[in-house]
Amino acid sequence: MASGFFAILDDIAALMDDVAVTSKIATQKTAGILGDDLAVNAEKATGFLSSREIPVLWAITKGSFINKLIILPIVFLLNWLYAPAINYVLILGGLYLAFEGVEKVIEFLFHRDKKGHEVVEEIEEDGKSSEEIEKAKVKSAITTDFILSIEIVIIALGTVLEENHPFITQILVTSLVAFIATVGVYGIVALIVRMDDAGFKLIKKSNDKGFFGTLGHLLVKALPIVIKILGVVGTIALIMVAGGIFVHRVEFLHHLLPTWPDVLKELAFGIVGGLGAVALFTLGKKVVSAVRK
Repeated sequence: MASGFFAILDDIAALMDDVAVTSKIATQKTAGILGDDLAVNAEKATGFLSSREIPVLWAITKGSFINKLIILPIVFLLNWLYAPAINYVLILGGLYLAFEGVEKVIEFLFHRDKKGHEVVEEIEEDGKSSEEIEKAKVKSAITTDFILSIEIVIIALGTVLEENHPFITQILVTSLVAFIATVGVYGIVALIVRMDDAGFKLIKKSNDKGFFGTLGHLLVKALPIVIKILGVVGTIALIMVAGGIFVHRVEFLHHLLPTWPDVLKELAFGIVGGLGAVALFTLGKKVVSAVRK
C-alpha cells in the first residue's frame, strides 16, 4: 500500500519535472510574440484618465484570462480532431491584426491634421459617452489579445508536441505558459501606465529634492515618451505578427522571396495583407450601407 502511494508521488514528481522543463522551452519560444503582445497591449491600455487606468487594465486582464479559457480547450480539441484547422484560424487572426495595424498607419498618414475640437465633435456626433468609448477600447484590446493568445497557445502546444510528451503534459504546459503570458504581460503594462503616479509620489516624499526628486521628475516626463514609443512599436508589432503568421502558415508565401530577410518579408506581407483587409472592410461597409438605403 505504502509502496503504491510513493510510486504515485514519484510519477507526479516526474510529471512536474517534465512540465517545468518543457514550460521553460515553450516560454523561450513564445518570447518574441510576448514582446509584441506587451507592446500592443501597453499601447491599448493607455490614453485613459488616471483614475480609470487600473480599472480599464483590470477589465482587459480579465478578458485575457477568459480568452485563454476559451482558446485552450478549442485548440486541444481542434488539434485532436483536425490539426490543419488551427492554421486557418491563425491566418484569419493574422488578417485581423494586419487590418488593425495598417488602419492605424492610414489614420496617422491621412487624418493626423484633425484638431482636438474636431475629434471632440466627431465623438459627439457619434453620440457616444466616455463610458461607451472606454468600453469600445476595452473590447478592441480584448479582441486583439484573443488573436495574440491563439498564437501563444499554439506555439506552446507545438513545443510540447515536438517533444512527444503525453496529453496531460501538453495540457499542463500549454495552460501554464498561457497563464504566465497573461500575468507577465499585464503586470508589466500596469507598471508602465502608473509610471507618472510613482514619479509624483517620489517627488512628494522627497520634497522635490535629491536623487528621488530627480527620479520622480524623470518618470513623469518619460511616460508620454514611452507611450508614444509603445504606440509606434505596438502598431509595427501588429503588422509583423500578422506577416509572420502569413509567412509561416501559408505554404506559397513561405517559399516566396527566399532571398529576403525574414523581418522584411514579415513586414511586407503584413502590410499587403493589411491593405487587402482594409480594402475589403471598406468595400463591405459601402455594400452594407447601400443595402440599408
